[in-house]
Amino acid sequence: MKYEIIHFLYLRCVQPVLFKLTPDFIHERVLNVGCFLGGLSFTRYLVQFMFAYQNPKLEKEVLGIKFKNPVGASAGFDADGKLVKILPSVGFGFSTVGTVTNLPYGGNTPPLYTRLIKSKSIVVNKGFKSEGVDVVANRLSDQYLKDKTFGVSVGSSNVPSINTVEKSIADYVECFKKLKESPFIKYFELNISCPNTDLGEVFLEPTNFNKLLVSVLSVGLRQPIFVKMPNECRSELMDKLVEIAVSKGIKGFIFSNLAKDRNNSALLPEDSKKAKDLKGNLSGAPTKEMANFWIKRYREKYGNQIAIIGVGGVFNGKDAKEKLDLGADLVQLVTGLIFEGPQIAGHINFELAGGLLN
Repeated sequence: MKYEIIHFLYLRCVQPVLFKLTPDFIHERVLNVGCFLGGLSFTRYLVQFMFAYQNPKLEKEVLGIKFKNPVGASAGFDADGKLVKILPSVGFGFSTVGTVTNLPYGGNTPPLYTRLIKSKSIVVNKGFKSEGVDVVANRLSDQYLKDKTFGVSVGSSNVPSINTVEKSIADYVECFKKLKESPFIKYFELNISCPNTDLGEVFLEPTNFNKLLVSVLSVGLRQPIFVKMPNECRSELMDKLVEIAVSKGIKGFIFSNLAKDRNNSALLPEDSKKAKDLKGNLSGAPTKEMANFWIKRYREKYGNQIAIIGVGGVFNGKDAKEKLDLGADLVQLVTGLIFEGPQIAGHINFELAGGLLN
């Protein structure tokens, strides 16, 4: 009942006010407030009391990492690691910082985010906005984070000097080297499929992807790597990319990243028309169908050889359970938090633990 009440109040009272302001403005304010709330033990406890749900039934181990529950906050929300302290109190079992890049980048030309409200989607145009790995690595060295379950998504610096595949690979490697010795990072995500950068998706070409993996693995990371795969991709190409990764010893995959197609069936006509005039790519509902397709495909193909995180279009417990039933070990969300409210992770976990979704 608690979660239904919070959800009702968010939709009727809070969201209408927030949605009158620009997403870019709101996101910056959320980062500031979240950072403040995470900095005090009292406020962390208060937030946890309001939103989180804990139950031993939800605990699981994936690739040697212990998760308190299977619902995580995906990369993109906490790009610079400012919310790692507060997100567990909100109810998330894990969170991904990033995408972090070796060199700082101030972001693409605004707007960085545009809401497609009726279609439950955000047009994301950040382009790997990042304070840079040096700043983020220092922030993530806080002793308080010792017992937090979080990872870091790593991408190629979106700056003019990184303009070839070779330079991009070297840039990835340098970023991983700077994060390698961080004692508190539990896993890494290798983001090869962000379509919002100047260099583009060059690592969806198998030869380039193979070179990148060889170079990254040569760093000798102790943490497992999850490769974040594209949403829209030919099956033959995706099969090849996954095959290359598995052959190199990669066991973790994330399905999937943002969608690009403005004619996506999840977009209502007015939102489709609006999106065609905007730079960036689509989160939320438009990513769901293909993300679920890839989860099912590669669980059936590889069985327990790989671990899968499902992300895309998770707005409630039913959406999360669907991904878990299709073969995901864990799920992630961000857009659902924006459209449904801060109780979403706790509510999903409550429903999963109680068997309310069977």
